[in-house]
Amino acid sequence: MPLGTLDQSPPPFFKQGLSALTKLVLFGAIAVLLMVADLRLSLTQPLRSAIATALYPLQWVVIQPVQGMRAIGQYFDSLQSAQSLAAASQRQLLELTIRAGQVEQLTLENQRLRSLMELRDRLTTSSTAAQVLYDAADPYARRVIVDKGLAHGVVAGSPVLDESGVLGQVTRVHPLVSEVTLLTDRDQAIPVLNTRTGVRSVAYGQPGTSTHELELRFMAGNADVAEGDLLSTSGIDGVYPPGLPVARVSQVERQAESAFARVLCTPSAQIGSATHVLLLAPVAAQLPPPPDAAAMPAGRQSPRSMRSGH
Repeated sequence: MPLGTLDQSPPPFFKQGLSALTKLVLFGAIAVLLMVADLRLSLTQPLRSAIATALYPLQWVVIQPVQGMRAIGQYFDSLQSAQSLAAASQRQLLELTIRAGQVEQLTLENQRLRSLMELRDRLTTSSTAAQVLYDAADPYARRVIVDKGLAHGVVAGSPVLDESGVLGQVTRVHPLVSEVTLLTDRDQAIPVLNTRTGVRSVAYGQPGTSTHELELRFMAGNADVAEGDLLSTSGIDGVYPPGLPVARVSQVERQAESAFARVLCTPSAQIGSATHVLLLAPVAAQLPPPPDAAAMPAGRQSPRSMRSGH
């Protein structure tokens, strides 16, 4: 045999097994057969279950970092959402609180306006509605400023009422605003009538007290006055119409060493919180003028002319 034959293909004697194409077809047929058998008879299910059970610890260890990062992200997302929701809830609560306060204020103002309109209908004198703007700047006086003045027909001395009773008196008038002195001012006095006994007296403002009170001065120690008595305007001063509520007696002190009783009264009006008021025309402005002495009969002369004649 020549030496060149060693580099050629081996002789048929050394050829073993099937060809590559035959192996491909054979193994392909076996694969298809196994797949069909597994689909129909679930032959590999126990094997898959065993492999999955064996690999589960490894899968659990591998997936833990991913789940941890996901949980951390969800925590921060939920924390941010909770903070945003809490801030929105606080803003909404603040808005509702402000709105509730406004509703209560408007309700109270509406009730007072209704009462004021009812009082206005009962009055026989002309009146002008006004609103309290602010307190006067003088710290030693109890005065408020209202939004009506000379341009609205307000005159000095006009009584001022709120829905509960007499509030004070106009003491200074400007073109567009007026100054009202409250009943509790130390320089203010008002003639009153005890509606239970019919006794007249004068109520004065209390100087230097932090509470809004009036005092009936020069009341005899044995005077018939008791706590709870209602005091109304007597109408003899020519300023206030009669029958307007002024105050209620809150305290009566009788001392043996004093001839006078100390009587304190609580004003009926909302001294510290009035917002809407009525300005009445003074009673004296509505009374007819006094008769002229020259127009009187000869036999009837005024006391002033008789005194001048003497």
